[in-house]
Amino acid sequence: MRESLSDRGWITPYFRLYSGRFALYLILGVLTLLTASMLMFTSGYLITKSSTMPYNILLVYVPIVGVRAFGIGRSVIHYVERLVGHDAVLRILSRMRVRLYRVLEPQALFIRSRYRTGDILGALADDIEQLQNVYIRTVFPSLVSIVLYAVVVVALGVFDVTFALLAALYILILVVVLPYISLKLTQRTNAEVKRDRNGLYQQLTDAVMGISDWVISGRHHDFLDEYEQAEAAVARKEYKLHVWSRWRGLISQLVVGLAAVAMIYWSSGQSSAGHIDPTLIAAFVLVVFPLADAFLPVSDAIERIPEYRESLERLTRMEGQGETSGDSNSAAGGASGTLVAGVPSAIADYAHLQLDQVKFAYGEDGAGAGANSVDGVSLDIPQGSRIAIIGRSGAGKSTLLKLIQGALAPTEGSVMINGRAAADYGDDIPKLISVLNQSPHLFDTTVANNILLGRPEASEEEILRAAEQARMGELIASLPEGLNTPMRETGQRFSGGERQRIALARVLLQNTPVLILDEPTVGLDPRTERALLSTIFQATAGKSLIWVTHHLVGAEQMDEIIFMEHGRIIMRGTHAELMEREPRYRNLYRLDRPEV
Repeated sequence: MRESLSDRGWITPYFRLYSGRFALYLILGVLTLLTASMLMFTSGYLITKSSTMPYNILLVYVPIVGVRAFGIGRSVIHYVERLVGHDAVLRILSRMRVRLYRVLEPQALFIRSRYRTGDILGALADDIEQLQNVYIRTVFPSLVSIVLYAVVVVALGVFDVTFALLAALYILILVVVLPYISLKLTQRTNAEVKRDRNGLYQQLTDAVMGISDWVISGRHHDFLDEYEQAEAAVARKEYKLHVWSRWRGLISQLVVGLAAVAMIYWSSGQSSAGHIDPTLIAAFVLVVFPLADAFLPVSDAIERIPEYRESLERLTRMEGQGETSGDSNSAAGGASGTLVAGVPSAIADYAHLQLDQVKFAYGEDGAGAGANSVDGVSLDIPQGSRIAIIGRSGAGKSTLLKLIQGALAPTEGSVMINGRAAADYGDDIPKLISVLNQSPHLFDTTVANNILLGRPEASEEEILRAAEQARMGELIASLPEGLNTPMRETGQRFSGGERQRIALARVLLQNTPVLILDEPTVGLDPRTERALLSTIFQATAGKSLIWVTHHLVGAEQMDEIIFMEHGRIIMRGTHAELMEREPRYRNLYRLDRPEV
């Protein structure tokens, strides 16, 4: 079954598979509207007949029974219709989701390199949901309206062929003319809205995965502003569609009103001519309105076709050859050529960090409700100093970094940058401190745009200089489009070491006086690790380095090495000093450097 479904698309196979349920659904849909029409017809007749004050209740007994029968019948048939329709559609939805899983599951190991996360989320959350609406909101309302179109024209033709043709014209406007005009006016906008929504999926998932890099770069407000602008642009297009929908609804109601007036005129004439009883005038007029309920939804149903087409195309690509990641038109900020618009700001060139008896404990109120994560740490880091912070997981290293960046305020003591509390700098911290962590996010855009995240107003010359400092010359030369080469989602196109060099170029372009290295070599092989550290140490000459690490490779190049445990500094000194006086440090160093 899987092959046969795949060979014939995402819509038509299910018609044959559930043909019995669909046929029953169509019959019940027609019966629902016919019973509603008969309910109004008998109600109109009953009201008019009762107004003549018949001398015997038996003269209106049959219409009374008819009203009850059609009223109950309408509700029951409509319920069964919905039950059958939704049962069929939910079965289809289940099969579609299983089918999509079978498309993705064999490629699980390579899925990130073949699809964007936003595409997968969009397919799961939006495309499959759209396709289930093909049946409930488009195909069957259209089929029911066509059947009732024929029934109405034939029924009126029994009384008056000329008026039947006039009614056919009114209905034609509702089921053909207005839907066609609506489709022509809105198909481009509908398709754009669908594509823009898909783009927002991609943009949001890409940004969420890289949110720490936005924050580290001090540009999270830029992302929020741009995303809100993109969302507003989509909202404006949706508003245009909504405005047209309201105008279309007004036109449709006017056509129904004209049909009702025409029915009054015709039935009155038929009554005057003696062809029908006067009590049937109201019955014929009232039946117009439930029948209109069958014809009015057709325009909306046809208008949805472009949305279905977009969903079908994406699912077909994913099922067939997959979607090529790294489209040069995609960008982390949602537009090619630029990442996001930034506001130039002066970069500070000096930062003196001073920590004096700093304590911090996480607790319910943010103050010392528990054991101190940082307990009595004092550091003096003048501009250009290089320190390494070593310790096990949970030793307090990450908390200490947050305190230095002003993300946390100390419970006791002080963290000062140039004589001012670090926590007071707020959004200005990225002008003083940049961070290279173990998993920097690389956005689904070009190499140049990823580097530009560090400083969006930088020139191409400055980008190239930062890339050269990060020793990316050979890498850029080997790329098909140089700096304009797409990176694919999360930088899948590049190795771990290459991704870290691109992230290094980003922080070098940011050009802050302090650089925090938060275990940037985790997961790299020893050779790549040594090469990257060598590049970092050379490229950051004159900057203050705060290097958090579990490894001691390159420790001899640090001005001071600090070993933390349970939030306290238990060892500190230069590499030579610690090798001389601390047996524990010597053992750790030899474990990391067995050749020494």
